[in-house]
Amino acid sequence: MADTQIFIFDTTLRDGEQVPGCKLNSDQKIEIARQLEKLGVDVIEAGFPVSSPGDFQSVSAICQAVTEPVVCGLS
Repeated sequence: MADTQIFIFDTTLRDGEQVPGCKLNSDQKIEIARQLEKLGVDVIEAGFPVSSPGDFQSVSAICQAVTEPVVCGLS
């Protein structure tokens, strides 16, 4: 059990935006991603980039803004 490694996979930026009335702009998404990085999150699911050009741009910007977590998108 001592060799067990736990990875944190956060879906706030994709799944969290599915809440009625929740609409984050790109700057807000980047700030959330930076805070998740500070918390030590291993993987950030940043959005659904194929859904719109705006979401694609946001996911791309998040990839540039953080260095430690793996950034992925739902496809």
